[in-house]
Amino acid sequence: MLPKPHKIREVYFDHAATTATDKAVVKAMLPYFTDIFGNPSSLYKKGREAQKAVADSRKQIADSLHAMPENIIFTGGGSESDNLAIFGIARAHSSVGKHIISLSIEHHAVGHTLDELQKQGFEITYIKTDKNGLVSAKDVIAAIRPDTILITIMYANNEIGTIEPIAEIGRELLKYRKEKNTIYPYFHSDACQAAGYLDLDVEKLHVDLMTINGSKIYGPKGVGMLYVRRGVKIKPMIFGGAQEKKLRAGTENVPGIVGLAKALDLAQQSRQKESERVRKLSAYLWQEVSKKIDKVRLNGPEFGENRLPNNVNITFENIEGEAMLLYLDEYGIMCSTGSACTSDALEPSHVLLAIGQPYEFAHGSLRFSLGKENTKEDVDYMMKYLPSIVKLLREISPVNMEKGHTKYK
Repeated sequence: MLPKPHKIREVYFDHAATTATDKAVVKAMLPYFTDIFGNPSSLYKKGREAQKAVADSRKQIADSLHAMPENIIFTGGGSESDNLAIFGIARAHSSVGKHIISLSIEHHAVGHTLDELQKQGFEITYIKTDKNGLVSAKDVIAAIRPDTILITIMYANNEIGTIEPIAEIGRELLKYRKEKNTIYPYFHSDACQAAGYLDLDVEKLHVDLMTINGSKIYGPKGVGMLYVRRGVKIKPMIFGGAQEKKLRAGTENVPGIVGLAKALDLAQQSRQKESERVRKLSAYLWQEVSKKIDKVRLNGPEFGENRLPNNVNITFENIEGEAMLLYLDEYGIMCSTGSACTSDALEPSHVLLAIGQPYEFAHGSLRFSLGKENTKEDVDYMMKYLPSIVKLLREISPVNMEKGHTKYK
């Protein structure tokens, strides 16, 4: 049995799954639930007030991205934005070609959408990454064919924190288009994990479409946005009214949109200072784990410019990640075995398998994604119990039992 603490401390290390809504964001949203509750399509005062809130939020977000307000399409979240970008391009440009380029380490919101397109006759080329999940811009450009209509590559990986060279890919793509005198392929990036820590200037990134959602940046759940560069034609998935330039029918989620705009503004204001703070804390977490527990490995790039500052993904050999997660939860410590979107599945991370990790190593991984409320004391609290949990689980694991430990004879 493991010792129980006198007082359980609640430690949340799963900010890549979702974040608490910032109090300032909640405050900004509250009037739009009860006072300014009108439908933005209505012509009377309450409708006009709601319409103004949506328009102001659209401009605020556009300013953060160095875009125009008409480039911003509000959606129901990151997954919907990814779907709208990929299906939208595929359906609007299939007469030109049915070839798409992507990575096998993409979030399932992209990967499963591409799977569906394959069933419809599209061909997907998955560019191989290195052992840290990093793709080469040259490899991406080399994979372009005359029938390639879309490249979709995430800005930062949600499981191992790899920051992809989006700006470099964008620059090389601009050169390719100029040389070939074509507008294809279009370039989409899922920036959901990047929004709190990286520069989102779409002109510097040279993206044509970009996905962001609220729940990863201390904003509300159930709201997201898709940036669509002027002149890029996509087709809608949801039909009905004329909202969002006829690309996303349905009454706008006014409180959510206001909250998304406020959250993105706060995140971009604080991103450099917070990145520096949380990177040091992440490095400290890894230092403590590697010092006090043997047979561990860091998945993804080293801490630095190629890794999200809040991501620490660790493989603990000879243990199942789900078991560690449940033991940690008994002490109030919350983390993940990979993507929260697949937490109900017992299969190992598709990302770790894609970068060459053996099946058993991928099964024994934990992802710690730190946030603005985390402190050194949170890490120290976890390290009081994690070494003992690992020791216990290794002693009772089937792997060690098969080795004939006398304890189990």
